[in-house]
Amino acid sequence: MEQHELIIVGGGPAGLAAAATGAQAGIECLLVDEQATPGGQIYRSVQTIPEQRAKLLGPDYQFGRELVLQFNASGAKYLPGTALWNLSGKREIGILRDGRATLMRAERVIIASGAMERPVPFPGWTLPGVMPAGAGQILLKSSGLVPNDGLVLAGSGPLLLLLAWQYLRAGVNISAILDMTPSGNLWRALPHLPKALLAHHYILKGLNYQLQLKRAGVPFFTGVSGLRAIGSEAIEAVEFDCGSTKRRIETSLLLSHFGVIPDTHLSGCAGCDHRWDSAQLCWRPVIDDWGNSSLDGIAIAGDGAGIGGAVAARHAGSLAGLESARALGRMSTTQRDDAGREDRRWLNRDLRVRAFLEAMFRPLPELLTKPDDATLICRCEEVSAGEIREAIRAGHHDTNQIKFFTRCGMGPCQGRQCNNAVSQIVAHELNLDMMSAGGYRVRPPIRPLSIAQLAALEGEEAGDAG
Repeated sequence: MEQHELIIVGGGPAGLAAAATGAQAGIECLLVDEQATPGGQIYRSVQTIPEQRAKLLGPDYQFGRELVLQFNASGAKYLPGTALWNLSGKREIGILRDGRATLMRAERVIIASGAMERPVPFPGWTLPGVMPAGAGQILLKSSGLVPNDGLVLAGSGPLLLLLAWQYLRAGVNISAILDMTPSGNLWRALPHLPKALLAHHYILKGLNYQLQLKRAGVPFFTGVSGLRAIGSEAIEAVEFDCGSTKRRIETSLLLSHFGVIPDTHLSGCAGCDHRWDSAQLCWRPVIDDWGNSSLDGIAIAGDGAGIGGAVAARHAGSLAGLESARALGRMSTTQRDDAGREDRRWLNRDLRVRAFLEAMFRPLPELLTKPDDATLICRCEEVSAGEIREAIRAGHHDTNQIKFFTRCGMGPCQGRQCNNAVSQIVAHELNLDMMSAGGYRVRPPIRPLSIAQLAALEGEEAGDAG
């Protein structure tokens, strides 16, 4: 089995910073990345993108080039195009590359798997032509593809405004932006505003996007609820409630977004402790100030440990890299603390705005707990909210019992898209706290793996895999 000192999983800002920091401290580092080039989702294709498209995406995106250059110069090894199908608590890693499954082991692992868009089921969300906003941004970054006709953007959160601004600069016709931010969120967020003003550039940036979009004549609808995608074979229109008025907009493309949550699938597979974050409304791993999880030798950095954004992820990655250097004997605790002082200061400064943003863009509770019975929750296994409630009435009283009874979460995505929704429905229906309702237990393989690929594991590797 291939052995490494430090394996970092994920090539976004946290992973790049952790790898560069660790390599500079003299650690033998391997960065395993599912993408073809470093940058992660936020800086996707940043070192190969045409200059005109990079400028269109804005200066925050272009900063990723500097981070990639630092990583390239660090001496860390890079393994692109590689998916993980397992991570055990003993730091044994199953990878899938070029169609071949193999195993590795590391003295230390840093999970930097980043965030995923919060899946929020609503009527018609599985129709062709309904996509997450992040998918639209990926197409823009990686291939320069934009919609050639009008589209509707719906939901809540900073990414919605950012993508609309980027589309506006690319000449895309935006039919409407449906802002589903609950009106009461402003009052919830106001107590956090004084602290958020210490990181006021984030707030000013969002206001600037909104101003430019309104000046361009993009229609805004606020206080939107009851979002519905209408169509037979594909989306044909969007219907929604705005105040007491029901509205309809004809469209062939709807991009929705309801914020982002940590991607905890890998940390869950390893067996790290997780808790429910009532502010971010998501599961997140339990870590200390240096990113150490509840399992010895496994750390988690960046948005995979809790949403903080790209800048915070970069500093958290550096701190996790320094902690790895201490744990592997490359520096003392005092040297680690001294080396991490500036990253710690910048991280704390950058996170000042988070409480305000979490309160301001908190989704409407009914979206997460009261989907219509006919709405599909698990699109892989086609399990509806009604079937989940029926299972609860039949006496299945936690999320994993629902999974076993309905097969919800057993499809190709292995529960990534329905875990949060199912656990919140269970908690709401039974009046439980989220920790009692629980989330899915994650087991390998966490990516589709063929029997032939498993059988190809040879010798000791095959024994370990069993």
